[in-house]
Amino acid sequence: MTSRLPPLPALRDFIHMYRLRAKKILSQNYLMDMNITRKIAKHAKVAQNDWVIEIGPGPGGITRAILEAGAARLDVVEIDNRFIPPLQHLAEAADSRMHIHHQDALRTEIGDIWKHEPARPSSINWHDSRLPAMHVIGNLPFNIASPLIIKYLRDMSYRRGVWQYGRVPLTLTFQLEVAKRLCSPIACDTRSRISIMAQYVAEPKMVFQISGSCFVPRPQVDVGVVRFEPRKTPLINVPFEVLEKLCRQVFHYRQKFVKKGLKTLYPEELEDVLADELLKKCRIDPTTTSIRLGIEQFADLAQGYYEQCERHPGLFLYDYTNKQHVLEQLALEPNALPPRMPQFETPPPETEDGKWNLRDFNII
Repeated sequence: MTSRLPPLPALRDFIHMYRLRAKKILSQNYLMDMNITRKIAKHAKVAQNDWVIEIGPGPGGITRAILEAGAARLDVVEIDNRFIPPLQHLAEAADSRMHIHHQDALRTEIGDIWKHEPARPSSINWHDSRLPAMHVIGNLPFNIASPLIIKYLRDMSYRRGVWQYGRVPLTLTFQLEVAKRLCSPIACDTRSRISIMAQYVAEPKMVFQISGSCFVPRPQVDVGVVRFEPRKTPLINVPFEVLEKLCRQVFHYRQKFVKKGLKTLYPEELEDVLADELLKKCRIDPTTTSIRLGIEQFADLAQGYYEQCERHPGLFLYDYTNKQHVLEQLALEPNALPPRMPQFETPPPETEDGKWNLRDFNII
């Protein structure tokens, strides 16, 4: 059952009415087919009375589908002031369910949008098997998709922002190549840094693909729609920034031995000793490649590197591309040690019937 909206101009007519043209500099591509926008809302599992934040609504194709699905509240975040009048048109038709935020998504703390809303759905325990009646959805411009998902994954790992309310799912569009990287399995050519960052804290799944011909103007690539469900327990127990740095350097030389990438984590005088120490402790073949490392091996590497950073103040700040970096000087910086792991409540180890359930651990 859908929530009725009053008669509205067709989306294509809407664009002509407001003289909207996609800006190439903002990587804008309009999704014109309402069958596809409804499919996005369906795969996002928007239900009656849910709360939704939409990133980059543009002329409002997905916005209409979310409202039709029965969302009780929809907050849209849009940077382009050309889209504000047509979005206001939709807001007026939505009978107070829709709220517009004229802001840059990359600089917007979306968790603050609902901060002072007493009517918002009740927060649930992070380890509850249910998901909150909340969603983040977006047809992302290509130029901000990667930095934005890293921002959201970081917030998810710290359970801050919108994730203070529980395991709020994300449904976002990406260039097909990026979507494949996010969901890439081990030993696949698409395996990359972002594969590990996404999969250790969430379960990303490409729910369907969209042909570039469905967008106006038509991009040169197809698009993947990816849904992320936050994990009850992250598969790697180190701060997000530590894992991100490790993954960035390990995947720096994708076709080379893993040791070559690891060595870039350390000053030249320590690179062989500390890289060998880490590989030996983690029992990893130094001649393997990054795409062949599983989540468990990245967990071991990240924990070992974290311990090295605590043992050698300044090591976490070291950047091999900066010739001015000297470990002794970096050790004097106020953030010479890596961030501390946030402390969260311990998850219940057993199911209601008192038996272990391996599905709770979502091992990849």
